[in-house]
Amino acid sequence: MTPSSANPLYWDDAYPIALLLRRAHPEADPLMLDASALQTWVTGLADFADDPSDARETWLEEIQREWVELC
Repeated sequence: MTPSSANPLYWDDAYPIALLLRRAHPEADPLMLDASALQTWVTGLADFADDPSDARETWLEEIQREWVELC
């Protein structure tokens, strides 16, 4: 996936990813998302530049944790 800005996102960019997910899905409860749905939403972000298949459970958990803290 090609990033749309000069600030590409990678799996370990938990906080900026969480911010973008919160903006993109304001109605969503991050605690209700399963790992597969979260991975799909992350890889669907315009600036996501990492390999979608490289998702690690720890990275998804960190993204979810950051998102919960933003709510």
